[in-house]
Amino acid sequence: QVQLVESGGGLVQPGGSLRLSCAASGLTFSLKNMGWFRQSPGKEREFVAAISFTGVSTYYSESVRGRFTISRDNAKNIMYLQMNTLKSEDTAVYYCSAVSSQSRTASDIAHTSDGRGMDYWGKGTLVTVSS
Repeated sequence: QVQLVESGGGLVQPGGSLRLSCAASGLTFSLKNMGWFRQSPGKEREFVAAISFTGVSTYYSESVRGRFTISRDNAKNIMYLQMNTLKSEDTAVYYCSAVSSQSRTASDIAHTSDGRGMDYWGKGTLVTVSS
């Protein structure tokens, strides 16, 4: 049974930082291309960042590029999202997601605006950016 468990969310002031983690089990983590998505109240889910199974290739949405960094530790089966210079518009539930087939690349994930086609999802972690 595949499980993706996000952690690290919370309340942070504008300009602050948080690091999200996604712990994976039940799948061969080191062979999975993965991504982070988020959903704000009243809005559709949107792509945030994606990473290839090797960790070499990364992709970001325009709204977070330069502020967020996606990474992974294949030895620990964990994916991370380092979020810096947070803004109020970053407030959302953040979801960890993976695809089952390597034929769906990290670049493909980056072009999935709402996460359609992703095979596995975590339950999400809430990030609130507010003073």
